[in-house]
Amino acid sequence: MTYRACIVVPVYNHGAGAKALIQEVAPLGLQTILVNDASNSDCRCILEELARSFAWVHLVEHSKNLGKGGAVLSGLREALDRGFSHALQIDSDGQHDVGDIPSFMSISQQHPEAMVTGQPLYDASVPKGRRFARYLTHVWVWIETLSFEIKDSMCGFRVYPLNAVVPLSRRVRLGRRMDFDPEVLVRLYWEGVPIITRPTRVVYPKDGQSHFRLWEDNWLITRMHVRLVFGMIARAPGLLLRRARAGRSAGESESSRLGAP
Repeated sequence: MTYRACIVVPVYNHGAGAKALIQEVAPLGLQTILVNDASNSDCRCILEELARSFAWVHLVEHSKNLGKGGAVLSGLREALDRGFSHALQIDSDGQHDVGDIPSFMSISQQHPEAMVTGQPLYDASVPKGRRFARYLTHVWVWIETLSFEIKDSMCGFRVYPLNAVVPLSRRVRLGRRMDFDPEVLVRLYWEGVPIITRPTRVVYPKDGQSHFRLWEDNWLITRMHVRLVFGMIARAPGLLLRRARAGRSAGESESSRLGAP
């Protein structure tokens, strides 16, 4: 398939943020899919106006809130149906650096089989509790993959190869809320999809609105990690063999570079 990329933006009550984002990405000339995850009427009106005003903006509407993961999946499926091969996911809450989109896209175009995901570079705005909780999830992901290849599993700034992720979402019921981001990375890794990490600046706006539900989402994430750990046990021989092969390949490349006999 010819490389053809678009942008997917899940939106839930971030109408002003979505409008600002559309204005920022306009110079890139990329088709953009907004997914309205049953937002309030004010946000819905803003999104509908954006879709009417810009021919390159497409709106997908949810009548019921499906959560962050459900909104992303709707956008990815819509992108594949529209003939795109890759989709860059970026959130509408102002956390991500739009200026990094061309770099993410360039890496993806050079490695179309890979998943390109962000590794946050935080400033002082990040809450310490959120940062610690993210680190715990990263540790679980390293256990579930028997690898350190996934540097950050929760950043919502990433480029998906659609021919890998959409079929996966039809075979496996992925998490639909905040458990989606880490689970989809682990399962793509299990399927042999290369993971490429690109550092990117992430900020927490002072007036930002978080939709993370402390008890419900932490429970969903905990339950997800339990499932994935059991899944890892069944896949452990293959994962260890893959790691050994990667180590040998890296050693051979290094020997070749140094001119070793």
